[in-house]
Amino acid sequence: MVEVGQKAPEHGFNRVSDKSCLLVFLETDCPTCRLSMPYLNKLAGQSMPVIGVSQDTEPITRQFAEQTGAAFPIHVDNGLSLSRAFDPVAVPAFFLINAEGSVVKAHIGFDKDELNALAAQLGLGPVADPYDGRPQRKPGCSSRHLEPSDENAPAEPLNLHATAGARASRIDVSEDPFEYCYRVFGDPLPVIPPTVERVEGMMSRLDPAELVGLIPPCYGEATVEKIAANAVMAGCTPDMMRVLIPLVRAACDERLNLHGVQGTTHFAAPLIIVNGPVRRELGFACGQNVFSNVARANSTVGRALQLILRNVGGAQPDGIDMSALGNPGKFSYCIAENEEESPWEPLHAELGFKSDESAITLVAAEAPHGVSEHISRSGAGVLRAITHALATVWSYRTCMTVEALVVLGIEHVKTIHRDGFTKQAVREFLFNNTGIPVRIYNDADGEGAKQTHLYREITIGGELCYQKFRAPESIKILVAGGSAGKFSAVLGSWAAGPRGSQMVTYPCQ
Repeated sequence: MVEVGQKAPEHGFNRVSDKSCLLVFLETDCPTCRLSMPYLNKLAGQSMPVIGVSQDTEPITRQFAEQTGAAFPIHVDNGLSLSRAFDPVAVPAFFLINAEGSVVKAHIGFDKDELNALAAQLGLGPVADPYDGRPQRKPGCSSRHLEPSDENAPAEPLNLHATAGARASRIDVSEDPFEYCYRVFGDPLPVIPPTVERVEGMMSRLDPAELVGLIPPCYGEATVEKIAANAVMAGCTPDMMRVLIPLVRAACDERLNLHGVQGTTHFAAPLIIVNGPVRRELGFACGQNVFSNVARANSTVGRALQLILRNVGGAQPDGIDMSALGNPGKFSYCIAENEEESPWEPLHAELGFKSDESAITLVAAEAPHGVSEHISRSGAGVLRAITHALATVWSYRTCMTVEALVVLGIEHVKTIHRDGFTKQAVREFLFNNTGIPVRIYNDADGEGAKQTHLYREITIGGELCYQKFRAPESIKILVAGGSAGKFSAVLGSWAAGPRGSQMVTYPCQ
C-alpha cells in the first residue's frame, strides 16, 4: 500500500490544485463503505475536496451514489488499475494527498477518531459524533483488486432477502487432490478433498442451493452445499450438519459482528459452545481436556466453521484478518457445557431456551487464561482467585468496555455450590470484587489512563479501585472440564456491547 510520505500514483481526477484532496476507495456492496458515506459528505460540505474511487461498474456505482446521497464525485476505477497502484488491503481506504501530490495521511476502514483527526489536520470541524448511534470503528472489506475472483469481476449488490445462492464450483484437479486442497482451501493443515460424492453424502436430503447466510467480511454466499464442502474438508460426519447450519446462521447474526471480529487486530476468535441433548447425540466433549483435542465433534465442527469463515467469508490471515498475534482457536474453537456436573441451569437455559432443547452459542473470545486455586476451601476464596484473572481481561487498566466468559471447573464449582452460591450470586460476587486499584493510574500513562473519568469507583478489600465491568451481566458463566484438578478458566471478549460483539445463541435441529 502507498505509505505516508510517498508520491501518490497519478489518478487523473480533477481537483483544486492548491488544496489537499481526499481520495477514498469504495465498494458498493461493502457495509463499512456505506457507513462512511455520511461522514464523507460532511467533509465535502466543509469545502474539503473528496474524490471517491469505485471498484464496481458504472451502473452499480451510480445507484450507490444515489442511495447514499453522495455530495462528492465518485469515479469508476476501470480495470482496477488505480486500486493496484495504491494497493490498499481493504476498503474504504482513505488517502489524503497534499497540493504537491504526496500522501500525508493514509487509513484503512472506518474510524471516527481518524476521520475527526483528518478534519482537524485540514483546519475543519469534527465530522463524527461519538454518540450518534453508529459504531466507533469498523473494519472494511477486502479490496476488489485482491479478491481471488474471475478477472476481478465486479460484484452485484448484496441481496439480503435471497433464499437461494449459486451452486458451488466443480473443479477438475490434475495434481494430487490432497495437496491441491491443502494449498487452496487449507488453514494451513491438510484437508479432506471435497469430492462431489462426499459433499452430496454430507448434504443427505438438504437443498444444496439453500442460502443460509452471507459470511463477512466479503459476504460470500454460504449455501448448504458450500457449508457441506467445508464440513467434508474438516472431517465432519453428515449428522453434524444439524449443528453447522444453525452455527452459520449464528455467525451471520449482526449482533455477533463477525465483520469486526474477522478484521480486528485483537486476539479474538469465535468460540462455539454446545448445549443440550445434541452434545451426547453427536459426541461433543464437555469433560476432561474440553478445550483440547479430545473429540471428533469438537475438533471438526470448530474447524469447519473456521474453514467457512476463511473460504466463503474471505478472512485470510495474510489479508483482511489483521490479528496482530492471532489465536490457536482459529484452527478450531468448540466446547460443550458439562451440564451433568453443573448444579445450575445450563447456559442456553439461562438465555431463554429449555434445558431439554439443543442450542449453540457463539462468542468472540480470547484464548483461555487458566486459574489455579488448590488451597482455598471456601467458595469465596475460589472466586477471589478468579477475580484476579478477570482484572487482566483485554488490558489490566482497561475497564467498562469488555466482557468475559468464566468456565468453572468441576472441583471449583462443587466448592462454590457447597457454600450456597447460586449462579447469579457468583456473577455478582465476581462483578463486585473485580477492579483495578486507582493507584495503578498515578502515572497517567498507558492504555485506559485517559478514560478514568468514565470509570466507577468501588472499594475492594479496603482499597479504592475502578470497577472492571459495566454490569454483572458482562460476566457469563458455564461449567465444563474434568472432575480432577482445581482449575477454572477466564476468556476475555473482543469489544463488547451493541457497538462491538454480543453473544448469540441459536437452536439446533
